[in-house]
Amino acid sequence: MISNNQDLKAYNTFGISVSASHFASFSTIEELKYAIQQFPNEELLILGGGSNVLFTKDFKGLVLRNEIKGFEISDRTVDSVIVKAGAGEVWHEFVLNCIDEGLAGLENLSLIPGSVGASPMQNIGAYGVEIKDVFHSLEAYHLSSGEIHTFDAKSCEFGYRESVFKRKLKGQYVILSVSFKLSSNPNLNTSYGAIESELKNMGIEHPTIKDISNAVIAIRSSKLPNPKEIGNAGSFFKNPVVDETVVAEILKTYPDAPNYPAEPGKRKLAAGWLIEQAGWKGKTVENHGVHKLQALVLVNYGGATGQQIWDLSSAIIASIEAKFGVTLEREVNIL
Repeated sequence: MISNNQDLKAYNTFGISVSASHFASFSTIEELKYAIQQFPNEELLILGGGSNVLFTKDFKGLVLRNEIKGFEISDRTVDSVIVKAGAGEVWHEFVLNCIDEGLAGLENLSLIPGSVGASPMQNIGAYGVEIKDVFHSLEAYHLSSGEIHTFDAKSCEFGYRESVFKRKLKGQYVILSVSFKLSSNPNLNTSYGAIESELKNMGIEHPTIKDISNAVIAIRSSKLPNPKEIGNAGSFFKNPVVDETVVAEILKTYPDAPNYPAEPGKRKLAAGWLIEQAGWKGKTVENHGVHKLQALVLVNYGGATGQQIWDLSSAIIASIEAKFGVTLEREVNIL
């Protein structure tokens, strides 16, 4: 059923109240095609969990919420298995289903908000694991031709929080399903110290994939606000990748500044650390601000507009550039 002038507050985790000219959900390809056919000349927006978007104004077009479900295991071998999920599945629930099946590879990505379909679009990652590490393929509906195309990892052109769907092919496809190559013999990734510390606090010396997941859930819950309680979209900024010379200059003043290897000649800085050093952590501006426990997270305490959040992010970017000579890039999609 298609509704007109739909308030999208309930469909984005920032809780921003904006209106869509037309709105519908779809759980099959037929429903997707039908809705598009009703408004062939309208601008189209596909929403999953609404966890990586900031609405700064009303959307003058058709918003479609992807609710395609499905969980299928195939191609099982001694060491691996292919798991296919509908793009409308809730990501965290999908991860837990895989863990219940004894399938490893996604446990470090527990409690990330959003849908399965959004995961390859931005190559989501956390605690040493990215989607590209376990990705097998995806099926997507081509809006122009009406054909269903299959993408492997190479054709997705994964980068740091990037894929071909955010750049070259933006707005051309609707992701229908995603398949992952998971392991029946876990090779646990506890390289991030926070995980090791949490496992130690839990008294676990020989962790299972469920233990890793529980540790990640505990860490994320302690640092990140629940979108159901405080409007947010998780990490708002990407960790900047800069020349080694830039990092060397920062280390002269801040010898403990966290930084990590990137491509040759580059290092990755921690955006949250930069924001905190600039004095933004916990700062509140009227009814919005920067979260008190995680400087990467911008929050809507209730009633804020998307423009206010945007203006805050712009002020943060300007101050980081002035203080460190580093330009932060927004990870959230701005509409």
